[in-house]
Amino acid sequence: MNPQRLAIFATIIQAGSISAAALKLGCGKSVVSRQLAQLEKDLGARLIQRSTRQLALTEVGQMVLEEARQIERSLDKIAHLADSYQQQVRGLLRVSCAMAGRRALVPLLAEFTAHYPQVKVALQLDDAMVDLIAQQIDVAIRTTALVDSTLVARKLADNPSAICAAPSYLARHGTPRTPQELQQHACLVYAVGARVYDEWNFGDAGTVRVDGPLQMNDGGALVTAAVGGAGIIKGPQSIMAEELASGQLVRILPDIDLPPGPATYAVYPAREFLPLKTAAFVDFLRQRMGNTTGRAPASAV
Repeated sequence: MNPQRLAIFATIIQAGSISAAALKLGCGKSVVSRQLAQLEKDLGARLIQRSTRQLALTEVGQMVLEEARQIERSLDKIAHLADSYQQQVRGLLRVSCAMAGRRALVPLLAEFTAHYPQVKVALQLDDAMVDLIAQQIDVAIRTTALVDSTLVARKLADNPSAICAAPSYLARHGTPRTPQELQQHACLVYAVGARVYDEWNFGDAGTVRVDGPLQMNDGGALVTAAVGGAGIIKGPQSIMAEELASGQLVRILPDIDLPPGPATYAVYPAREFLPLKTAAFVDFLRQRMGNTTGRAPASAV
């Protein structure tokens, strides 16, 4: 059953004639007549007795009109609900983030939900690439390449890198003065499966292959190991900010101009009508993470 034809039928009765209904709907009289005729054909019953002067509902027409008006009310209510929903930041927000990103993201989530108490955030931590559409993810926080053209990526922040160690480690083993000296130190290495990120890039100072007792697929765990004095860590400053501020970790090789890590982006499905909760969350992250850059090309994520 076509709800548009039911709406036209209700408008005909309300307007009192097909001509008046056509005027109200902003279309031709023939269009309204055809829609009414098709509705009657679909139902297999005449709804209106027509004469040159007036329209009269049949018994079936009266029953259909009551249902048509109920449908109209329901459609109006749906439109009102959608409009009301889009006027408020509310609802369940599903967020995906890599494991290492939780150290910077989780405090912001607490701040965001305090600011928007009608939003509930469901955070999914996963280093694997997530299918946003299939898993109904509203926003993913990513630093990896994005090849899906149906997604939108907005830059949140650059990721300056740092090399750090605990004061206890440096007291026992000394402080390296050049990148090459790292080869004589225990270095904490990020690894995922068979991929080991043991080549540390120092820009103009070259690349050094490092080694150490621990390899982990979680940047946060590497930071914890570094704080415990297990070795030297190289990574985004964002995941070590708290430890650097407290003195649990100290920067080494501060004069080396390290290449930044991959920038952080908020990635979400391309939609004509972006939910207000999603837009508010992305804007909040951009403000709190200190980047006002506009939309990035998907290939740059």
